Amino acid sequence: MLLPYYKPDVLEAGCDEAGRGCLAGPVVAAAVILPKDFECEWLNDSKQLSEKQRDELRPIIEQSALAWAVGIVDNKEIDRINILNASIKAMHLALRALRQQPEHIIVDGNRFKPYRYSDETPTVAHQTVVKGDAKYMSIAAASILAKTHRDEIMMNLAKEYPAYAWEINKAYPTKAHREAIAKVGPSPLHRMSFRLLK
Repeated sequence: MLLPYYKPDVLEAGCDEAGRGCLAGPVVAAAVILPKDFECEWLNDSKQLSEKQRDELRPIIEQSALAWAVGIVDNKEIDRINILNASIKAMHLALRALRQQPEHIIVDGNRFKPYRYSDETPTVAHQTVVKGDAKYMSIAAASILAKTHRDEIMMNLAKEYPAYAWEINKAYPTKAHREAIAKVGPSPLHRMSFRLLK
């Protein structure tokens, strides 16, 4: 069973991203503030769930959360500032879009930059948690929203660029994806700072 929060007495948001290792498309992050009494036995790290389970959990999270939001950084910006900075920027965008601003942030992984709602406000306390999406409910919920929102984007983009089969591989570096890049070349949505071909 996942833990409900890191700090019990504050409004806490969990953050995670999806698409960091992909060869094309955006990196997508989500921020989620869950109510203290939120319960869902099968909530887990998105990587441990099937696509069907993630799709079923998404509306439960979106309807139950006190606040949730998604941040998106496109491939051009990823190439410009690198994927780590783009992932953190996407998390900041998601946090800024929340209808309630958190008093504490927990982030999946071990890298984050201090976040503040505006130049006039102090930075919000945060804690990075390695494998946090398998430890805390709000991070797991954020991982599911980030993953399902990004998958939806890639499914739609697959219709514009059918050669790469993004509806199947979601732009991850599969053998078939790399073979398609070798055959037809990269699309305008590929991350040119990444190693597209082995």
